[in-house]
Amino acid sequence: MPEPRVILYDVETAPSTGHFFELYKEGNIVHTTQSWYMLSFAYKVHGEKKIHFHCLADYPSYDRDKTNDKALVTDLHRLVFSNADCLVGHNIDKFDNRKSKARFLAHGLPPPPPVKTIDTLKLVRRVCKMDSNRLGDVGAYLGLGGKVEHEGFGLWLKCMAGDRAAWRRMREYNVRDVDLLEQVYDRLVPWHPNHPILRAGRDCPQCGSEHAQRRGWNLAKQSRTPRLQCQRCGHWYSGKRESARSQSVRQCKSVPL
Repeated sequence: MPEPRVILYDVETAPSTGHFFELYKEGNIVHTTQSWYMLSFAYKVHGEKKIHFHCLADYPSYDRDKTNDKALVTDLHRLVFSNADCLVGHNIDKFDNRKSKARFLAHGLPPPPPVKTIDTLKLVRRVCKMDSNRLGDVGAYLGLGGKVEHEGFGLWLKCMAGDRAAWRRMREYNVRDVDLLEQVYDRLVPWHPNHPILRAGRDCPQCGSEHAQRRGWNLAKQSRTPRLQCQRCGHWYSGKRESARSQSVRQCKSVPL
């Protein structure tokens, strides 16, 4: 049976545009002229080398309508959401997943399969305290490098206007985000307190290594399990559970009559 398929991904969206009377005032937009839409997405199957990138400019309909994201969103649904057992991203629970599903609904696509998600933003907040939890800052703090530098919001405006050079920079930016995401995820995996089991059996559920050291016990009221530490990634996990009954029977057998 094949191993569960973990896909790391990141989406980029266009902003909504509208009319307003004052700058920097909450709730000041009085009319929306163009709702947001998907610009691009990049994804990578964990353990494979290639990072895939898709953007609006890749599709034949782009020259006719630069806001029509149906083909792009359909590919996102097919290649990422319908092809994963676990999705990984930075802030995906609040942004990428919800934005993607909004466009699935808008284009009449069916609900994607229910999959486990791992949000590295939530994980890094849970594990430690950094000055900033943004992906680029986390990567820099861990010595993995940062995000691709660019001109800022102007890059999004140029892509929306159809600038092909800007699309090439967007590709570089989006692909680097997924590359950095994977490195951050790999560094955080051993620290995940309840990571989904990707590899069954006695091997480390995080990285699959067979090399573990037994170090004490995980204790509960009705059972105990050997406490194991993977010697490759450092993750702690439990061995085979012993029930309270089996413990008491063994203790009784050891008492001489």
